[in-house]
Amino acid sequence: MSEPNRLSVFKTYKLYVGGKFPRSESGRVYEVTDKKGNWLANVPLSSRKDARDAVVAARKAFGAWSGATAYNRGQVLYRIAEMLEGRREQFVREVADAEGLSKSKATVIVDAAIDRWVWYAGWTDKITQVVGGGNPVAGPYFNLSSPEPTGVVAVLAPQESSFLGLVSVIAPVIATGNTAVVVASEKSPLPALSLGEVLATSDLPGGVVNVLSGRTAEIAAPLAAHQDVNAIDLAGAGNDDGLAKELEIAAADNLKRVLRPQPVDEADWSATPGTDRMTAFLETKTVWHPTGSLGASGSAY
Repeated sequence: MSEPNRLSVFKTYKLYVGGKFPRSESGRVYEVTDKKGNWLANVPLSSRKDARDAVVAARKAFGAWSGATAYNRGQVLYRIAEMLEGRREQFVREVADAEGLSKSKATVIVDAAIDRWVWYAGWTDKITQVVGGGNPVAGPYFNLSSPEPTGVVAVLAPQESSFLGLVSVIAPVIATGNTAVVVASEKSPLPALSLGEVLATSDLPGGVVNVLSGRTAEIAAPLAAHQDVNAIDLAGAGNDDGLAKELEIAAADNLKRVLRPQPVDEADWSATPGTDRMTAFLETKTVWHPTGSLGASGSAY
């Protein structure tokens, strides 16, 4: 008996904020198409209110996430890789559509993105030893430096590398204990929105990563000026010097850390990442303590 004709069930893409999947409070959507102009989906067009809500969620999650042990954070990042592995075929399809690639090339990118989560998972309990340690000082003191997360980081995802670039800018931020508000690629947001579903079903606490879709300039402006955002990664503004400059000026109002963008053709996301994106969003705490005095209390600044 032949199956009756049926309509396909189209996927509904939503934002990922605070561990939940809201639609934009504005009710707006925009069409996403493939490289040939074929319709793929309608996705939420985030507003300034959505951006503010995402910052509130990220700040609420920061205390517990930054206070978790580095080993625990590594386990969570590894779990994300596990979940991605289980949905590998879905992401291969979405990356192929988003970036106009063959299935074989999209598979290479998805596999590299999964491996990148594992790579950063291995760094969570090692970065402190690499960038911290004892400092030689002239005097009867111990002088120790240790890195601490900056706080809430706004991340503009790369426009062209919709998945590997996306993972390459999110993973180092949360590996070091920060929380993130991510603005997905304006042209190819579907892999980012689907990643939110993976994060929700992993062990990552709600609010640690929040994903917004829409017009990059519209969402990035309030994030750059937001007084409760501590840092911003301008990767997604790499080929728009005017936007990057505007956001840097807005970020200066409350002394945000700014990771300046590189043009897309200079950002080789397939290369093995160094520690730069982890250390970009770390602060160094230095502690002094007198030697030979068990009863004395140290001071930190």
